[in-house]
Parts: sequence; structure tokens; C-alpha cells
Amino acid sequence: MSQRLPLIFRRLHRFNQMDFEQAIWQLGYLCLAPRRVYRNVYFHKQTKNTWARDDPAILVLIAACLFVSGIAWSVAYSFSVRRAFELAVVMIVRDYLLTGLVVATVLWFVSNRILVAPPSHSSPADSAVEWAYAFDVHTNAFFPFFLTLYVAQLLILPVVLKDNWICLFLGNTLYLAGFAQYTYGVYLGLNALPFLIRSELLLSPLLPLFTAYIISLLGFNVAKHVLAVYFGS
Repeated sequence: MSQRLPLIFRRLHRFNQMDFEQAIWQLGYLCLAPRRVYRNVYFHKQTKNTWARDDPAILVLIAACLFVSGIAWSVAYSFSVRRAFELAVVMIVRDYLLTGLVVATVLWFVSNRILVAPPSHSSPADSAVEWAYAFDVHTNAFFPFFLTLYVAQLLILPVVLKDNWICLFLGNTLYLAGFAQYTYGVYLGLNALPFLIRSELLLSPLLPLFTAYIISLLGFNVAKHVLAVYFGS
């Protein structure tokens, strides 16, 4: 059963073997120049015969960031210590891991059914998207999303919750940026695989996203409604 788990999950307990310096470098470039992160994908495939990363250091760092974020949001909402801990766990398990499992499964299925190029003599025999790589794509796309909606939104929380159009515009634009970053990150991750075609289809959610954003500017404060549901207030 353990052999069915992606290698990155099976190595989560091996802290002494994790390359945190490389993981921090990747997190930085995921925000500044995400294409550079995927340049290493080719090297990884050549040396380890897998597209997916096998070092879980980046998972540990993202989980740590989410835990700190959960505590910070709890302070903002005056939660008890117990509820703060529960919120941090929810952010890690539900927002990142469980959502990642669903997204990775959908990406893996859709990519292998729709986006893989027809086989040819020049195509490699293993031209298929690995599920673990699809989870990597989610991980890479999630971090800029996290910085936008978990960190930046917290810093300007009093502003985005105010009842005026300028604050509504700022908050709604923040949500547009977060989800657009995630969508673009998913596109970059799968576009990096040489055997996939029509990867631009992965950008199609941007059209309904932008349409919903324009409509929301008529008076729907996304931040106020989302945070009320998320924090039950």
C-alpha cells in the first residue's frame, strides 16, 4: 500500500534529507519568475526518470506558512488558542492537501485524456502525466495564491471589509489576482511537459473569472462574503 503513495509523501518523515535551501529558492521564483522553476523539470526527468519532485521540503515549508497564517488570522478574529490551532490545521489539511488531491486528480485525468499528443515514433514511451507531478503543479500554483489571499488580504483586512466602492474594488481585485495566479501557475506547470498539446485550454477559466469580477464590481464585496463563510462570522 505504501508503494502506491507518491515518493514525496513517503519521504515526509526524513527531515535530515530535505533540501530546504532549494525549496526556498523555488518558492521565491514561483512568485518572481515561475518559468525558471520548471526549467529544472527536464533535468529531474533525465537524472531520476520522473517528472515529479521527490523532495518534500517544499510541502513542509508551505504547511509551516499555512500554520503561521492560521495563527495570524486567529489573532485578527480574536479566536481562542484551541480554535486558532484548529484553523491552522484546517488551512493545511483542507485548503492545501485535500484541495490539492482533488485538483491533482482532475488535472491528471484531463491531461492524460485530452492534452497528451498522439503517439508517434519521436514520442517517448512514457508520455503521460504522473499524478505526483499534477500535485506538484498544484503546490507550485498554490504558493502565490497563498501570498495573495492568506497574507496580503490579512494585511489589508480592515480596508477590504469597509463599505465603499474603492475598498470593494481593492478586495475583489485581490481575489481576481489570487485565482488568476493559480490558473496561470497550473498552465505553466503542464505547459512545461513536452508531450502535451493544447495546454492553453487550461487558461480557459480566466474568462469566466474575469466576467464574474466585472459583475462583482456592481456592488458584491467578495472578501466580506467569503470571509463570513470561512470564519463563520
